[in-house]
Amino acid sequence: MPELPEVETVARGLREPLEGRTIVDVTVRWPRTVALPRGQDAGDEFRRRLLGRRVTSVGRRGKYVVIALDEGYLLIHLKMTGRLQVVPRHQPPDKHVHTLFDLDDGRQLRFRDVRKFGRIYLVDRPESVTAGLGPEPLAAGLTLADFRRLLARRSGRLKSLLLNQAFLAGLGNIYADEILFRARLHPLRRAASLAGEEQERLYRAVRAVLEEAIADQGTTLGDGGYVDAEGQVGRHQERLAVYHRAGQPCPRCQAPIERVVIGGRSSHFCPRCQPEGGLPCAS
Repeated sequence: MPELPEVETVARGLREPLEGRTIVDVTVRWPRTVALPRGQDAGDEFRRRLLGRRVTSVGRRGKYVVIALDEGYLLIHLKMTGRLQVVPRHQPPDKHVHTLFDLDDGRQLRFRDVRKFGRIYLVDRPESVTAGLGPEPLAAGLTLADFRRLLARRSGRLKSLLLNQAFLAGLGNIYADEILFRARLHPLRRAASLAGEEQERLYRAVRAVLEEAIADQGTTLGDGGYVDAEGQVGRHQERLAVYHRAGQPCPRCQAPIERVVIGGRSSHFCPRCQPEGGLPCAS
C-alpha cells in the first residue's frame, strides 16, 4: 500500500498538470469508488458538483491526496493498488480505470485501481475525512518536545504505534520497519519504556527515513503496484535495510534479519541491532 513518501510523490507530480485546470466532465465507471457523497443519486451529484470546478492546489494529508478546488475538495486514498495519472484524453483507458476527470486542456486525470479498494471523497472540508489523523511526521511544527508528549500518552508496542494513524499520519508497514531499524529499537518494545535518548532516536529516524524515501520517489516492491504520477517506479526499495529481507544479513552487523507477526502484520528487524532488551550492538 502506498505510504506517506509514495503519496507525497504522487501529489507533487500532479501539481503541474492539474493546478489551474478546470474539470469539464466526469465519468464514474465503478460507483463504489466514490465514498462521498453517498446515496441513490450520489454518482450524479458527484459529477454535477465537479463540473466547472477549477483545481487550485494539490497536496497530501496522511495517505490521502488532497485536491483543493475553487469550491470543495477531492480526497483520494490509493489503498493498495490505486494510481493517479494525467494522460491525453484520446488515450484509451484500460478496464482498471474506474474514474475519469476531463480537463479543459484535453487531458484526463484517471484513477486506476486493480483491486478496487481505493476511494474518492468530495467534501466541503478535508477534516470531514481526515479529522481522526494524527500530526504529520515531517511537519516543521512537530518538535522533539511535541513527539515526547505524543509518546507519553501511549503504552503500546512500537510497531503497532507507528502504524496507528491517530498517532502519526501516513506511516505503514514498510517505513515502520525501516524507522525502527534506524532507531535501533525492537518492534515489540513498549512506547512507555523508551528513555529520553531512545525517544530522540525514534523522532530523528522517523524524519530521516521519510525524507530519504521521498527523495527516492518512494518504494516500488516486486508486485510493481506503486508508480508515480508519470508512471515511474520508485527507487527506495534499493535502500531498504530490513523490510522483506528476512534471512538476509543485516547491513549494519551481518546478523540474519528476522520476521515476526505483530497485530497481524509482518515485522522485520535485526535481533542484534534491535534487541528487545533495549541495548543494541555498538557496530
